[in-house]
Amino acid sequence: MEPDHLIHVAVVGVGAFGRNHARVYQQLAKEGAPVRLVGVVDSDTSRADAVAREFGCRGFGSVDQLLTTHSEVEAASVAVPTVHHLNTARHLMEGGVDVLIEKPLAGSLAEADELIRIARERVRIAQAGHLERFNPAVRATLPVITRPMFFEVHRLSVFTPRSLDIDVVLDLMIHDLDIVLSFVNSPVREIGAVGLPILSSKVDIANARIEFDSGCVANFTASRVSTELVRKLRFFQPKQYVSLDYGRQDALVFSVGGDGGGAPSVNPQIQVAKLPTVQEEPLHAELKSFLGSVQRRSRPLVDLEDGRRALAVALDIVAAIRDHGSKIKLEQLHR
Repeated sequence: MEPDHLIHVAVVGVGAFGRNHARVYQQLAKEGAPVRLVGVVDSDTSRADAVAREFGCRGFGSVDQLLTTHSEVEAASVAVPTVHHLNTARHLMEGGVDVLIEKPLAGSLAEADELIRIARERVRIAQAGHLERFNPAVRATLPVITRPMFFEVHRLSVFTPRSLDIDVVLDLMIHDLDIVLSFVNSPVREIGAVGLPILSSKVDIANARIEFDSGCVANFTASRVSTELVRKLRFFQPKQYVSLDYGRQDALVFSVGGDGGGAPSVNPQIQVAKLPTVQEEPLHAELKSFLGSVQRRSRPLVDLEDGRRALAVALDIVAAIRDHGSKIKLEQLHR
């Protein structure tokens, strides 16, 4: 593929988040990136048409219609509900289209394995949509990681009617599971978890404790029924404490001794430094990276194996929550 080859892209599923994919593809094109948004697909054709009008492309009611009309489509974002990820991505990849599949990658590990198999068989670029990997604060933190030993992670959001087909673990916590798994790079040894349904039939608030073979321990709290918006990750490693704020896109490093390169904090023995970041909308960075992989035919920064790894831990947490609920007879408490 030529370096400046114009990539024709589409977005399949243009609800709240899929619409953002269409917006950013159009934005990248305006900035001079070699991309052209040619179509959006949604089973709700009135929604597809509305988004298509907004971003200057065509709307379709099915992937079949898209591929029949635009055989030149080479890449697509898959932002349909999780239960449809496998069939939608399969259809696209078998049609010769590279895909970015929103998180969670699939509803089960068997479906995730099938997606991986199809991508390999069809020699397709396939990226998992773990957006926070592209957060400037996460990117800035990577160079300072040595040996993380303890994580405390909070992701709290107010209630919205979106994504209620899945637990909060697969909806929100999975972002942080992916980040911590990439930071620690060690197999999971043990998982304990508790969760409750509050405003939906699924688990809306959850806490999980994960112990890794490296000895690292990570605590995760995720809620979609909070009164405030919090997206923070903090971790300790030898002689350092790192505090990362996804929302503000910044990260602070507190170092013991004079080797931290920062200014003295309240305690003169501890240096504090703000890590240098380049502010960018994570979705902008993610789609730019995806298009780069499509151009170069290179492995995505977040591949399907990464998506499967995060999904496997998330599903283990969901199972641990279910086990805990049955032990304390949670259903009886809700009667």
